[in-house]
Amino acid sequence: MARTKANTQETPRIEAVVPAAAIPGGEVELIGASLGPVAQRQPVVMLGQLAAPLLLSRSRRIRLKVPEEAETGNLRVLQNGAQSNDARLMVGGMIATDVHIVANPAVDREGNIYATLSGPRGQSTPVSVFRIGSDGEMRPFVTGIMNATGLALDPEGFLYVSSRNDGVVYRVSPNGIYTQFAEGMGIATGIAFDSEQNLFVGDRSGTIFKIAPDRQIFVFATLEPSVSAYHLAFGPDEVLYVAGPTTSSYDNLYAIDRDGNTTVFFRGLGRPQGMAFDISGNLYVCASWQGRRGVVRITPEKEASLVIAGTGLVGLAFAPGGDMVLATSTAMYHLPLGVEGLRPF
Repeated sequence: MARTKANTQETPRIEAVVPAAAIPGGEVELIGASLGPVAQRQPVVMLGQLAAPLLLSRSRRIRLKVPEEAETGNLRVLQNGAQSNDARLMVGGMIATDVHIVANPAVDREGNIYATLSGPRGQSTPVSVFRIGSDGEMRPFVTGIMNATGLALDPEGFLYVSSRNDGVVYRVSPNGIYTQFAEGMGIATGIAFDSEQNLFVGDRSGTIFKIAPDRQIFVFATLEPSVSAYHLAFGPDEVLYVAGPTTSSYDNLYAIDRDGNTTVFFRGLGRPQGMAFDISGNLYVCASWQGRRGVVRITPEKEASLVIAGTGLVGLAFAPGGDMVLATSTAMYHLPLGVEGLRPF
């Protein structure tokens, strides 16, 4: 007797979700078996109660787009009457819109989040920096700084803000009053402190400046100019890591030692932008890797993998308790990643 189609159809099986975390709009792959079309009908992938748009369907893998309304939940594949096992996908929840972020947000020890409303270069905005408190409310924190760009916090809780309009770095008190800290920084973008409270400023036209605690300014290193911004982060080795996207889709991450000597740390990312380290020395970068966009984790052994899927990501920051704040140019998301971030102080 001939076997029927129902007898021969195998139940779809999900073996892995890659990556296992995303923000809405990110592209995720399901790896498994019997995931492709059956009887010329495409499978349906559900995330909770939402159907996820399919981008690719093959027997061993499915690529899907995370729906805009999605929340953390279980993925499952429905296929011609059969249903797969469940697989968990962590989805970042939105915490802010109506921002304009061009570098990393900042998070203080109390968990307050700082984000810019940067605006087009040379144009003022009604608010320069917002602060999002533990109650989740976003409130104006600083006004009057044109094109606020890079953010960094010192041990006393003062916020430092670079302006790519006038090349000035401002120091902002906890009550939102700012004063000029340094000037002449070119097109000042990303900023970062080292453990000795030296502030480093990336002038995207090709210079990394070092500002000592007594405000003496030094040229620390020179690099290839960036088309958008320099993004800075210090690792546990006290080396300064710099991303500076160019017109290439195969960019470098640079490592600059304490003496200003520059080497290529990693090669091959597409448009690398905001960066942060965890306490284990892994570097997290907003970038494209092997054609897919999101957050790439690079281990101290220089092994790269996509750990969060998301389009348009420009910055990230670790929050207390192992959470991560992710920023596109227009929105911010909260993801309970369970990874502790490295703090400079």
